[in-house]
Amino acid sequence: MTAPVVEAKAPERAASTPPAPARRRSFAVHFAHYKWLYLLLLPGVAYFAVFRYGPMYGVSIAFKDYVPFLGVNGSPWVGLTNFTDFFANPDFPRLLGNTLILAFLNLGIAFPLTIVLALLLNEVRLSVLKRTVQTLVYIPHFLSWTIVASLSFLLFALDIGPLFQFVNGLFGTNVDILSDPNWFRPLIVLQEIWKNTGWGTIIFLAALATVDQDQYEAAIIDGAGRFRRVWHITLPGIRSTIIVMLILAIGQMLNTGFEQIYLMTNALNRSVADVFDTYVYFVGITQGAYSYSTAVGLFKSLVGIVLIFGTNWLSKRFNQSGLF
Repeated sequence: MTAPVVEAKAPERAASTPPAPARRRSFAVHFAHYKWLYLLLLPGVAYFAVFRYGPMYGVSIAFKDYVPFLGVNGSPWVGLTNFTDFFANPDFPRLLGNTLILAFLNLGIAFPLTIVLALLLNEVRLSVLKRTVQTLVYIPHFLSWTIVASLSFLLFALDIGPLFQFVNGLFGTNVDILSDPNWFRPLIVLQEIWKNTGWGTIIFLAALATVDQDQYEAAIIDGAGRFRRVWHITLPGIRSTIIVMLILAIGQMLNTGFEQIYLMTNALNRSVADVFDTYVYFVGITQGAYSYSTAVGLFKSLVGIVLIFGTNWLSKRFNQSGLF
């Protein structure tokens, strides 16, 4: 006779009590805890508030016939008249063409050279040589465009400049490089490369430092040469950084730089030197067309925003990392 099976009763669960609500610290407590971090944040916030967001109040004069004596609020509203006048201006195609040509030259030549220089520096194994080269290529970034333009005038001065004599001797010509419209764009690109290429390698070198070194060791065991290691390991490892920097560069395409272009412009090369930045200065400051020049600047900013969002959308479209 088998003993009856006694089912063990599950212990009764204690009456569930609602969890205590999570304590939320007030902003004052949070600020007191991280006060030094907020203090470090203040200079950046002040910069953007004063120099970026503050002047946006004056953008409204792009839609007005601004008269300084009447002020921003007292000036009459004209809507999109300043924009239509700018698009109908015969100078618009020339300005747009000059700006885009310089932008694509800088984007297609200077930007890849930054990556190439970072890859070359990353391959240098002698730390002393690497630090020395990095210092030398960083120095030009800290020189103002006035100094860069002055050096260009000395090097390419007519008849006495050493680079003027070298270039004309090489091509067998006698061309004034500083005034010839055909030489203006190559000169601008060379200045941009010399001044900013070294500084642009900082971000890429930081990204290269995060690439897994075990992959290089495995590739060496498999017999991969240096070029194949760079192509299959290094570049894919910094792909996201390259894409983000490319999006930012495309967003700044129309910002060709006022100082550099203005200093290198003269009466003989103005046909290829006039860009949006210099046009805003000549029309707005020297001629007093404040509303018209503001409309030109606003148009350039809106195009930059569209380029950033469009490039970021294309990056996401092809399953790549984007800016946001």
